Amino acid sequence: MGDEIRPFKIHVSEGDLEDLKKRLRATRWPEPQTVPDWSQGVPLDYLQKICEYWARDYDWRKIEARLNALPQFHTDLDGLGIYFLHIRSPHSDAAPLILTHGWPGSVIEFLKVIPALTDPSSHGGQPQDAFHVVCPALPGFGFSDKPKQKGWSVEKTARAWSELMLRLGYQRYYAQGGDWGAGITSVIALQDTEHCHGVHLNMPIVLPDPATMNNLTDEEKDGLAGMQYFQDWDSGYAKEQSTRPQTIGYALADSPAGQAAWILEKFYAWTDCHGNPDNALTRDEMLDDIMLYWLPNVAAASARLYWESFNKFNYEPVRTPVGCSIFPKDLLRPSSRFRTPNIATESI
Repeated sequence: MGDEIRPFKIHVSEGDLEDLKKRLRATRWPEPQTVPDWSQGVPLDYLQKICEYWARDYDWRKIEARLNALPQFHTDLDGLGIYFLHIRSPHSDAAPLILTHGWPGSVIEFLKVIPALTDPSSHGGQPQDAFHVVCPALPGFGFSDKPKQKGWSVEKTARAWSELMLRLGYQRYYAQGGDWGAGITSVIALQDTEHCHGVHLNMPIVLPDPATMNNLTDEEKDGLAGMQYFQDWDSGYAKEQSTRPQTIGYALADSPAGQAAWILEKFYAWTDCHGNPDNALTRDEMLDDIMLYWLPNVAAASARLYWESFNKFNYEPVRTPVGCSIFPKDLLRPSSRFRTPNIATESI
């Protein structure tokens, strides 16, 4: 263990890919749902089509090559090996930026924005808007190592991310995150005020302001209704992962169809897909992400982040400058009136 930063390349064996196809072809399917929609979960015919495509036509080597074309590294942080992308801008004075994903996300979700962030002048922007981009995989996610002891909470991960940025030579940096990444990024802003000079959040967790509850706008009522719907109908996965991550891990580690369904349901619920995930993401994009859970066998390890940190959020006011983006189809849509004075929101 040390401060060494080691170059990293992904190479999944053909044996692992053949094992996946064998498991998919041997899937034991349940009977169809008794409703014509997704209200009982992923419809049988939809999942069967996805799994048939996965076994027959999907090509893992494409995303493997795409990732391997980027600078990838491993380093040990607080005793755990962490995988990350580090793409430096062609502009030497670019601002350092660490991007943090959530569940069921991965570093793959940043691939579309990395070129514009690192080289904005090639995408209609200005050189002064450039960033050096760092994208780590959360502990127990993707090609980061799996914790062997408890304790890898949001707070510990935030400390590790700050250490990573300093190890890369960035004494002044910015941070961005969504989902669990928003929680980790918020804690970075609380813990590392010396080096982190600003953060941006999508899916910020902001409690309703009691002073506004008797004078809510229609938009605020809609946002609170969405939060209640999540609690009532869309949060079962979180309850399971936050209380019994090991138990659900057995099923997801053994069945690729089960792992796919566990994640596809969220692509349906959490994208602006108009009733079909294929309207928001290609099948390859969805399967690329699912593969970063299946191939490294991280179903249980990734779920443990919920056990470590769910319902344990720190609502201490953040003094570092904060920007938030709230989108109409976001899972959580807090009102700008709920914000603390240091948070500047941009509704889109």
